[in-house]
Amino acid sequence: MTELKKRGSQFLHNTYRIVRRLPPSGQVAVILISLVLLTGLFADWLSPHSHVLPSGNALQPPDSRHWLGTDELGIDLWAQICHGARLSIFVGLGTALLAGLGGCLIGILSGYFGGMTDRLIMRLTDLMIVLPDLPLMIVLGVFLGPSLYNIILVLAIFSWTGPARIVRSKILSMKQEKYITVAASYGAGFVHLTTRHFLPGILPLAAVSIIRLTGRAIVAEAGLSFLGLGDPTSKSWGLILNHAVQFKGIYFTEFWKWWVAAPLTAITLLVVAIAMLARASETLANSKL
Repeated sequence: MTELKKRGSQFLHNTYRIVRRLPPSGQVAVILISLVLLTGLFADWLSPHSHVLPSGNALQPPDSRHWLGTDELGIDLWAQICHGARLSIFVGLGTALLAGLGGCLIGILSGYFGGMTDRLIMRLTDLMIVLPDLPLMIVLGVFLGPSLYNIILVLAIFSWTGPARIVRSKILSMKQEKYITVAASYGAGFVHLTTRHFLPGILPLAAVSIIRLTGRAIVAEAGLSFLGLGDPTSKSWGLILNHAVQFKGIYFTEFWKWWVAAPLTAITLLVVAIAMLARASETLANSKL
């Protein structure tokens, strides 16, 4: 238990040091993302009403009881936004980790082995890049069925190419370094070089790629949910928008001011914050390289 606390304290200390080195825009982004993350984690405590059961009149404007108003069923929108934050973070991080780690591994394999392996992987990445993402995502979403796990899988399939190409370029450069050549001459194999040299060398680039993929995945999930391909049992921000715009005459009434504006603002703030963090992290990573 003491060792676990020590490691946790060391992790927080290192995180704090990294955040302090970020430019002001990156620090603001970290604060915004942290607020969204905490909102999702403590959604049950932050929202006094249920996010699935009616707790007021239908289409009730914001007041002291319902801070963001209610939808057409009388369900509190603030509660839906809080729980939607949890889903957005889950989908974003799940997709980014799956695509980022998979793409990094593919890039290492391509850059290290070269030859036919490299050519096959690069042709596959070229094919994935030229394919239209959204139409194929829609087809796969319909084929696999509406589920958060299926959405993560579909998004990861179309997101690994970026990290793979970046990591491959870095590995090709690292292979020319003298310490890599010397280690290989002494019998260091793929596993040793990857764990001891390649992974530490690509860590800054991989971190930036994962951050960027998180924002892209959140937007893509919101888009698929907006089109009705998300999990109908969830309360993601895209699904809230889907229900809102399907309401007849939404823009001829006052309802859009809270029903559409709330999830749209939440998506925009989170994606902008992630983009700011990615830009700041890229600047910090370049200063280390």
